Amino acid sequence: MMIPAIDLINGEVVRLFQGDYSQKTNYQYTVQERQQAYASAGAKVMHFVDLDGAKDSSKRQLSTLKTVVNHDSMIIQVGGGIRNEDDVKQLLELGANRVVIGSLAIKQPELVIAWLNTYGGEKIVLALDIKIDEHGNKTLPTHGWIEDSGVNLEDLMERYISAGIKHILCTDISKDGTLTGSNVDLYKELCSKYPDIAWQASGGIGSLDDVKALIPTGVSGVILGRSLLEGKFTLEEAIACWPNA
Repeated sequence: MMIPAIDLINGEVVRLFQGDYSQKTNYQYTVQERQQAYASAGAKVMHFVDLDGAKDSSKRQLSTLKTVVNHDSMIIQVGGGIRNEDDVKQLLELGANRVVIGSLAIKQPELVIAWLNTYGGEKIVLALDIKIDEHGNKTLPTHGWIEDSGVNLEDLMERYISAGIKHILCTDISKDGTLTGSNVDLYKELCSKYPDIAWQASGGIGSLDDVKALIPTGVSGVILGRSLLEGKFTLEEAIACWPNA
């Protein structure tokens, strides 16, 4: 499944390079225009990141998000600075189908596990940004990849699988925004080791060959951000090359 992604700052469509707010690209179309184009192209799921909310949850772009979360043909998942249960409730009540939780899922897993128990596995998506060292250790930096959490992926997975997590968006941070291809070996390993998780591959997709390379891995979805915004290929083309799309 192809999952178009849109990042938002002040209601505008943007992209950051490797999470760096100082390396921002603005695009000239509105979020509503892009969403409709993606829906018309056949997208069944969309991913939105509120970058203002990620910096300051009091500045969440609710008025913009309200115009895109209630969609009759797409599942909408929204992330960006989820810090407490009120943030989760706010987005679900606004109409989001799933809430994407990143740093907090790593720093306070017991809290997020409680939300899984309350809202169910279909309502929560973990966003795990992975840093792989020269020894192959997979650690999970937080807060825009600035802080080293000291948590490794395998330990965290044990806790969340027991709690019933279903959806995980996984990014190799060395690939994000680069258009140089994704970490195929990583996704192959994760899908093999944790087959009950619906993995969403994120980061590095720059061509249709990069999309096709993920087919044998077993991922359930591929996040497409910059590649679509910059016209490297169309969403229709990406959907057409994915089996059982």
